[in-house]
Amino acid sequence: MQFGIFSVGDVTADPTTGRTPSEAERIRAMVAIAEKAEEVGLDVFATGEHHNPPFVPSSPTTMLGYLAARTERLILSTATTLITTNDPVKIAEDFAMLQHLAGGRVDLTMGRGNTGPVYPWFGKDIRDGIPLAVENYNLLHRLWREDVVDWEGRHRTPLQSFTSTPRPLDGVPPFVWHGSIRSPEIAEQAAFYGDGFFANNIFWPKDHFQRLIALYRRRYEHYGHGSADQAIVGLGGQVFMRKNSQDAVREFRPYFDNAPVYGHGPSLEEFTEETPLTVGSPQQVIDRTLAFRDHFGDYQRQLFLMDHAGLPLKTVLEQLDLLGEEVVPVLRREFAKGRPAHVPDAPTHASLVAAKARAGAGAQARAGEPEGAR
Repeated sequence: MQFGIFSVGDVTADPTTGRTPSEAERIRAMVAIAEKAEEVGLDVFATGEHHNPPFVPSSPTTMLGYLAARTERLILSTATTLITTNDPVKIAEDFAMLQHLAGGRVDLTMGRGNTGPVYPWFGKDIRDGIPLAVENYNLLHRLWREDVVDWEGRHRTPLQSFTSTPRPLDGVPPFVWHGSIRSPEIAEQAAFYGDGFFANNIFWPKDHFQRLIALYRRRYEHYGHGSADQAIVGLGGQVFMRKNSQDAVREFRPYFDNAPVYGHGPSLEEFTEETPLTVGSPQQVIDRTLAFRDHFGDYQRQLFLMDHAGLPLKTVLEQLDLLGEEVVPVLRREFAKGRPAHVPDAPTHASLVAAKARAGAGAQARAGEPEGAR
């Protein structure tokens, strides 16, 4: 099972000091956080994609390419790649290039984002959100798997004898997760292609995500990719820790109360009761996260949001020390207990290359069989 962090890259004033970091400071902080994630033994760093203040990560592949040169083991991913407003041709080229630079340590999460005005900023209509997601991903899927593509759709100009370059590393495209917090159509899309489904399990009660994940698992099996419990599921999470739970609550409260996303709404206590947000001791984070398997079944990837709401970099790095030293080792051990042997691990470039080789060897063996033996 993979553990990591994701960042939305918000530039938010620290409510305890009133100081707002500059964009440059926030970008450098995201780099430091990713490097710290590798240092403490996490598997994944994922950045969001936003094109408006108060966010800075408008060019995820630029940041991830920089991180590829500064890390050795970390899987570099996205919390959202806007499949609706980005040109699928550019996505194909950018992430294939990143694959080569990072030696395959790349995957990505497709999503529609949560900022409505981004559609007209990129010449699209928000009412076409789902059709854009479906059509654009169909094209992207083909661009990574077919050397020459002829294509025509509703939302972009046709392609004639087009080859996306560079080709995916080792002939294997980056693994794709389809992220959603509300849309069954996206769960269906992930199931159709046999891709992963990432439920950004941070803002809504568990029963909402249980329905989405159950739909994805059923349809994954329906399309013949494997049994429902073999479907590839990722979850979001949101934590703030101190050794003592009372200290965690006291320290995090002003950040929660003023956060741009959920501040000035339900109380911290109400939010932690109704959503997966966990504010407390490392043991409380362990217990709450282990309960996710009871709610959603065995899954492959757990990402935590930790650097938001104006938390200073020093505090975030302290959180990562706790996560890497006290929480994740226990989670790895406990999640491994009772995990059925047929439930797959999260895909990596190496595992996808190996699967391709096995499939090729199997096809070659079948081609050499007598006709009556098939």
